[in-house]
Amino acid sequence: MIRSAFTCTTTAWLMAALMMISGETTMASSLRLEEPSVFAGRWLATLNVRNEAPETQALQDKPSNTCTIELKSNQTLGEGSDCLGAWLEEAPIGWFPDPDGISITGKEGSRIQFFSRQRDGLYLANLKSGLNIKLERVTP
Repeated sequence: MIRSAFTCTTTAWLMAALMMISGETTMASSLRLEEPSVFAGRWLATLNVRNEAPETQALQDKPSNTCTIELKSNQTLGEGSDCLGAWLEEAPIGWFPDPDGISITGKEGSRIQFFSRQRDGLYLANLKSGLNIKLERVTP
């Protein structure tokens, strides 16, 4: 009798451990870190108000709230970094991929802004000012 209780308890603990291990593996595979080359290229950045309808934004787009940014394959920023810097209030120098987005870095290499992945080719950052920056891949 004691032996079967011990076996049931042991089995329960082993099952729980197995579920925890398989759950961690599943989570890790869903947050895969992409290679920087996947993100290298031209991106369109649009500054807008949170929760604004796309139709309303399209009517407002002007040079002051859109710019094209180049993410270079060596993880530095090229063309358009000055435009992005005006919105971030700090000069962006580089970038790196995160499992769930893209991080923009400053002169000391630390993250100054995070863009969260919404879907392939679309990333969003919320600024302290209440504005958003939408980052969309420019198709060649």
